[in-house]
Amino acid sequence: MSAVRSPLLRAGADPGRRRLLAALLGAPVLATVGLTGCGEDQVAAVETGPVELSVFWYGEAKRAELTERVLRLYTDRNPRVGFRITWQGPDGYYDRLATQAAGGNVPDLIQLDDSMLTEYARREIVLDLGGYVADHRLDLRTLPSGLVRYGQVDGRTVGVAAAQTAAVVVYDRTLLRRLRQPEPSTGMSWAEYVAWAGRVTRAGEGRVAGTMDPSGDYRAFWLWLRGRGDELYRDRQLGFGADALVEWFELWRRARSGRATPSAALVEQADGGEPARQLVVTGATAASFAWSHQLPELQRLTDAELGLAALPGPPEAQWHRASMYWAAFRGTRHPALVADVINFLTGNGEAGTVLGHERGLNPSLAVRSFVQASITDPTQRRAAALGTALADRLGPAPSPPPQGHLQVRALLLEAAESVRGGAAGTRVATDRFIAQANAALAG
Repeated sequence: MSAVRSPLLRAGADPGRRRLLAALLGAPVLATVGLTGCGEDQVAAVETGPVELSVFWYGEAKRAELTERVLRLYTDRNPRVGFRITWQGPDGYYDRLATQAAGGNVPDLIQLDDSMLTEYARREIVLDLGGYVADHRLDLRTLPSGLVRYGQVDGRTVGVAAAQTAAVVVYDRTLLRRLRQPEPSTGMSWAEYVAWAGRVTRAGEGRVAGTMDPSGDYRAFWLWLRGRGDELYRDRQLGFGADALVEWFELWRRARSGRATPSAALVEQADGGEPARQLVVTGATAASFAWSHQLPELQRLTDAELGLAALPGPPEAQWHRASMYWAAFRGTRHPALVADVINFLTGNGEAGTVLGHERGLNPSLAVRSFVQASITDPTQRRAAALGTALADRLGPAPSPPPQGHLQVRALLLEAAESVRGGAAGTRVATDRFIAQANAALAG
């Protein structure tokens, strides 16, 4: 779905509500400190004449509704600033951005995820925000340090987390109660999780499998690697050896042999990650793998009650992970103003209240605390509770994935599917993956 909204320009808004930092055309800009907007109007930067900023993101209709409301709040405080909004579903989003980049007409403010942040930074498509961070015009002091680091490429802040998420197991509580099986729990080892899934399959007499097969899921593989002291990447190279991937594939081959997972055909239906095709909502498995911020969307797709736990392995394998970023186009004519809008989106209490946890936990710990009582959706509250439980147990953040990451993800999935379908043994599939992934990263 794609939508373009008319400019959100409020030229007739009450000028008495404006509190200007400065006119950005030539005047110095003052900094705001701490949690802005939780108790009073945010002091904001406005140019001397009317300005229209273009904004582009991906997501569904609910995300669009909430984001537009927040941008209107910004315009209420800064009546000379309007927004031209475009949004669409995830499919084709980066193709459209690539076309815009080729023509030099990228929107002023864009949403990225970690699969593309490094590439856009190194291709000089996104703006280095470091100067605004340094003097706190873009105030990141209430963000976890790991979340700030996860927006840096080559020491430059090129993206600010729009929200924080975690890789999770989403499971069917209703089914598990009916089968009288325990729920999976944060901190289970991978071996314990596979054994649990096998017991669920047996309790259901084979009518439902215990778990989705995540052998081609880079998130699961990355956390499994970190749990044993490895990384998915080290700089622009793979951070693990062939033996590690063979071991990963063998773990899931044994799981399939023990009927802990469904057929390869069913697994491949869900391999793309689309919420509507997740096996936990189609009823094929008791558990699937997802992002914590996706729980509300998954819950809307099933009548069963869904629960969530962190992915198996030590919680320290996870990190303060951005679900997605806000980034500024390097060619924007209004860089300081775009930085101020990012500051509002990520550090303003009223904005945080409107956004809720649709993209994930608010990146600012202060805003997160401020809006906690206003979150009424039970699935958002469940996701927030898991984030709180993990907060003090997360490990150090790696660098965002290097260029070539999307190709590596696709190659891992291809290798896993070839093993699952019997087209290749684990060693053959692994050797092919290593060679192709190294070429993708070197390209």
